[in-house]
Amino acid sequence: MRETVEKPPVPKSLRFLYYNKFGGLVLRMITRRWVSRLAGSYLDSRLSKRKIKKYIKKHGINMSDFIEEDYRCFNAFFTRRIKPELRPFDLTPSALISPCDAKVSAYRITEDCTFNVKGFDYTVESLLKNAELAKKYDGGIAIVFRLTVTDYHRYFFFDGGTAECNTFIKGRLHTVQPVALEKRRVFTENCREYTILKTDNFGDAVQVEVGAMMVGRIVNDVKEGRFERGEEKGRFEFGGSTVILLLEKDRAVLDEEFFENTEKDVETIVKCGEKIGVAATGKNEIA
Repeated sequence: MRETVEKPPVPKSLRFLYYNKFGGLVLRMITRRWVSRLAGSYLDSRLSKRKIKKYIKKHGINMSDFIEEDYRCFNAFFTRRIKPELRPFDLTPSALISPCDAKVSAYRITEDCTFNVKGFDYTVESLLKNAELAKKYDGGIAIVFRLTVTDYHRYFFFDGGTAECNTFIKGRLHTVQPVALEKRRVFTENCREYTILKTDNFGDAVQVEVGAMMVGRIVNDVKEGRFERGEEKGRFEFGGSTVILLLEKDRAVLDEEFFENTEKDVETIVKCGEKIGVAATGKNEIA
């Protein structure tokens, strides 16, 4: 059995931003694109280097796990590369592997299936904003990989194949008035980018990267063409972020503990390259 963690409660800061009228105004300001660009520019500058030592100490990061280099700015440190031997990839063709270090939740995709990402409930259709593409994954599996600020923030391809149709979706700010709550609620729909993958062993799949509020930039190095299992796809710059993997029906059998833990409202800890399931050749038939 893998190690698990309880899903974190909604922080007081987010409750203020989402449920308080003044907090909603603050949220509207900090989610403006120019604010993100300004914050990103600072984290890309040499001035931000002074944040690195304090960040390492605060989060207890073991720097001996990472390739030694002189980081020119905070974002260079945040996207630091781990020593390859610490993240071996299972290269067995039938092995379904994790594309990143993360805390995992897993869902069987049904008509009423929703999953929460950054405080926002998505269906597959609302995640992709493409009803036709979403329908292709009815009966399949949605695997949500939540990265915290201390996780390794590079992500990889879980199988070999060909990347097609890379799509970027801008985030939006919403205001609703739930009758049951009788109060104004504001929430954000984060920016995200997805790529349709024609894989060698798992059929068609969609890998979605979801950015954090403000400066959680998504940087995809591979958006089209041939890729190999374990090849780096991209990275997240500063901010907690999420990767979502959508798999077609009867293409993979995910280890059952992921579903069981999600039902208990706990997340399962995985490492990049770790086997989390197997390919399937048909319904309930494991390759």
